[in-house]
Amino acid sequence: MPPVSPELISPRSPRVLAARRLAKRNFRGKERLFLAEGPQAVREAAGHADTLVELFATVETAERYADIIGEARTAGARIHLASEQVIEDISTTVTPQGLVGVCRFLDTPFEEILERRPRLVAVLAHVRDPGNAGTVLRCADAAGAEAVVLTDASVDLYNPKAVRASVGSLFHLPVAVGVPVEQAIDGLKAAGVRILAADGAGDRDLDEELDKGTMGGPTAWVFGNEAWGLPEETRALADAVVRVPIHGKAESLNLATAAAVCLYASARVQRASGGCRSVTGS
Repeated sequence: MPPVSPELISPRSPRVLAARRLAKRNFRGKERLFLAEGPQAVREAAGHADTLVELFATVETAERYADIIGEARTAGARIHLASEQVIEDISTTVTPQGLVGVCRFLDTPFEEILERRPRLVAVLAHVRDPGNAGTVLRCADAAGAEAVVLTDASVDLYNPKAVRASVGSLFHLPVAVGVPVEQAIDGLKAAGVRILAADGAGDRDLDEELDKGTMGGPTAWVFGNEAWGLPEETRALADAVVRVPIHGKAESLNLATAAAVCLYASARVQRASGGCRSVTGS
């Protein structure tokens, strides 16, 4: 069982400096490590095999979440009891929760995702806002999607805001990163997955697609940029461009809300009789 380190007081400690650098993308990529903050994220990381490397915690937080500390030790993580100042220096939040984990990258090779023959996939084609990326990942997890793909035109999956916005879902399902959009769509099509581009200017209506009964098979939803949606060349790669109908006076839906609507629409049909999932299967 890894030993508990003496309390870290100095923000200049080599371990603290190394963890703090992970707030920057280039250091995350170099070390293939990222930060997970707060009790829920740390618990998820501890439960994910060979993921949690180190855990920084204040004495008070370690006592409050003794079960998480125990899970982290069992997972092989090195535990550092740290001062509040150290936690504040490592944390990327305004109000740190007293627990910051250092985790190994989790991304899955795109080819491996294809080999699993996924039935519901979210593709983030041009998503630049980390909060939106993490929230769409959370929506995909909640809807029972079997994979998420972030193209090379999208934000870094391990951006601290994206990790927080996923609320632990980052640890739940396979995610491929840095895949060129054409490769992602071509690969999914070859795996028998129908590609639906979600766009407010789509020529097909989600309600109409549901009424036609065309959404029961394996499906990948492609989501675009928060401000300008999907470029024409990406929409042209899809089997259909679908808009979420606006029945009231709202001008539009934000990205995460639209993603939730689309993913749940597919999930419901796939779980119904005649879909590619059973009613109770997942």
